[in-house]
Amino acid sequence: FMKKVLLATLLFISFNATCMAEGNAENSKFDWEPVMAALIKVESNGNPYAVNGIWVGALQIAPVLVKECNRILQKRGSSKRYTLKDRYSIEKSKEMFVLIQSRYNPNNDISFAIRFWNGGPNYSIKRTQRYYNKVMRHYKKTDA
Repeated sequence: FMKKVLLATLLFISFNATCMAEGNAENSKFDWEPVMAALIKVESNGNPYAVNGIWVGALQIAPVLVKECNRILQKRGSSKRYTLKDRYSIEKSKEMFVLIQSRYNPNNDISFAIRFWNGGPNYSIKRTQRYYNKVMRHYKKTDA
């Protein structure tokens, strides 16, 4: 019986890993540009040198996000790494956003992406609602 449970568990994990990998492939084709443009408008009004405590750059990236991006890259076997200075580059900030989405948002859910960006992995819908509404106002303008 335990062997069957173990086998079923391994198959489930393998299936989920395959789905996540496929989701990541899909994610790289997804156009995050309108979402990122709206986030940049809300976060920094387009200023790549914006600073608010530990959050800096156009997308207001904290050091922990840079560290997580590097962890994802390492797990994927990439030699690429981001530095804290890269947060001041709009291009590299966008790369980090897309990388985070590819890892945590394989279904390319725009609502999830916005709320995650504001509230982190354990975000609360209630606590991210005002932010979400603000971003969506700009998103609709860009997406029109």
